[in-house]
Amino acid sequence: MLVNTVIENAHKPMRRPRVLVTEIVESLAASIRAGDIKPGEKLPTEAAIMTRFDVSRTVVREALSKLQASNLVATRHGIGTFALEQVDPKTFHLSAADFATVNDVISVLELRISLETESAGLAAQRRTAADLLAMQQALDTFEDSTKHDSDAAPSDFQFHLEIAKATGNRHFADLMTYLGEKIIPRTRVNTPAHAQQDRASYLQRVHSEHQNILAAIRNQKPDAARAAMRLHLSNSQERLRKSQPA
Repeated sequence: MLVNTVIENAHKPMRRPRVLVTEIVESLAASIRAGDIKPGEKLPTEAAIMTRFDVSRTVVREALSKLQASNLVATRHGIGTFALEQVDPKTFHLSAADFATVNDVISVLELRISLETESAGLAAQRRTAADLLAMQQALDTFEDSTKHDSDAAPSDFQFHLEIAKATGNRHFADLMTYLGEKIIPRTRVNTPAHAQQDRASYLQRVHSEHQNILAAIRNQKPDAARAAMRLHLSNSQERLRKSQPA
C-alpha cells in the first residue's frame, strides 16, 4: 500500500511555489472583483486557504502580500485580512503608492503646478471679498499653527483650496478636495529635515510665498498670481530635489 502511494506521488507533477502563489492570487482577486467577497468582508483564514489550495502557510502569506500590494486587500494584524473597495482602473485616483518616494511627490507637484497656476490666475480675475477673507483666515491659521510646533498642513491645504473655490469654477475646487491634504509635501516626506532647514524658517518661507500669492489675487493681477503660485510650487519641488542624496 505504501509503495503504491509513493509511486502515485512520484507521478504527480511538482507544483512550484510561484505557480501556487499566482493561483491563489488570481482566484481571490477574481472573487473580490466579482463582488463574491465584498468590500470590508473578511477573507478566509490562512488555515482555510491552505486547506483549499493544498499549500503551505508561506505560500498563502506571499499571496496575501501580493494582494495587499495590489490594493485589493488590507491586513489588520491580529484580526485578519479584508477586501478593499475597488476603484475603476480607468478612473483617475491617487493612492498611498503614488506618494511612496520623493520622486513620486515631485511628480504630484508637477500636476499641481499645471492645475494651481491657472487656478491662481482665475482667482485673481474672479475673487470676491468673501474669497479674500477665507484665504486670509487660512493664512492667519497657518501662521498661528507654526507658533505651536505644528506642520500647519491643514491650513496650508485650506489656503490652496480657497484659491480653487475663488475661480468660480467648481471643477477646480472638486479636484482639490479630492486630492486632499495628502498633496502637501511635508505630510508625505520630512521636507524641513531633508532640506537641512529648521522647521520655523522653512514654514516662514512657505508663509511668505503664500502671502505673495494672496497679494497678487487681492490686487487682481492674474499674471502675477500665476507667477507667484508657480514659484511657490517650483520652490517645493526644488526643496525636495535637494533633499535627495547625490
